[in-house]
Amino acid sequence: MEKRYEEHAYVLDFLPYGRPGSRPSYRAGAIIQVVGEYFFTLLEAIVKEGLVLKPHDRVYVGKEKRDVITYIAGRVSFEELTANAKMELPNLIEKIVSVRERWFINFFNTAQAMTPRMHAMELIPGIGKKYMWQIINERERRPFDNLKDLQQRTNIPDPVKLIAKRVLEELSEESKYRIFTRAP
Repeated sequence: MEKRYEEHAYVLDFLPYGRPGSRPSYRAGAIIQVVGEYFFTLLEAIVKEGLVLKPHDRVYVGKEKRDVITYIAGRVSFEELTANAKMELPNLIEKIVSVRERWFINFFNTAQAMTPRMHAMELIPGIGKKYMWQIINERERRPFDNLKDLQQRTNIPDPVKLIAKRVLEELSEESKYRIFTRAP
């Protein structure tokens, strides 16, 4: 299986003088903390000189020539995010879920049991056995077209917010199972 990398990410925080408290290195400069668009990978990257980015800016972080980033400094844990980055993260996750709605609706249309006693959908906060069975019964009648259709046919609370809550749990490593993020 080929290893997939993030191609694009959204800026969580822009640190014009590098990370506070860290000693400047010979490659010092502006740093951004970003969340990946596909695996929700948390990364730190060095910004090209003279550029200023703001939260929610979408940047290319792939392997090809980058126009905004000099290089990827590496992955960071949820704990290593700045206070600003942690504040922006829930909104950006909701934005990513909305942008990638087809992928997430496919999850609800195809999710399976993970163990004999637990279904993947039950890992999403707010979805217990009752909602899980409503979703399964409805998708057997007809697959869901989008997240709004899912919400209307099953009466679950806002799916974007529920998925975002799950992604945050996985990123802050509060969960043993990962369904939307890649292990660090």
